[in-house]
Amino acid sequence: MVTCPKCEAPLDVEEEELDEGDVLSCDECGASLTVASVNPVEIESEDEVGVGDENFDYDDDEEDEDEDDAEDEEEGEEWR
Repeated sequence: MVTCPKCEAPLDVEEEELDEGDVLSCDECGASLTVASVNPVEIESEDEVGVGDENFDYDDDEEDEDEDDAEDEEEGEEWR
C-alpha cells in the first residue's frame, strides 16, 4: 500500500502502474507528490524533492545565468 509522506493517508494507486517521476496528488491533504522510486515504491512530496540530496546542485541556476551573461557580452562585442 502506498501512503502520502505528509499525512500518511493511503493513496489510491496501483503500484504496478507507477513509473519513476510520475506526479500524484493526495486526496486527503492536497500535497503534490512525485514517485522517487518504483522498486521499492518511494513517494516524495514536492517540498522534499532535492532536499538533502548530496547530488542536488542548489546553485545550478545561478551558474547558468552567469554563463548566459558572459555569452551575451561576447556576442555584443562582435556586433560593435
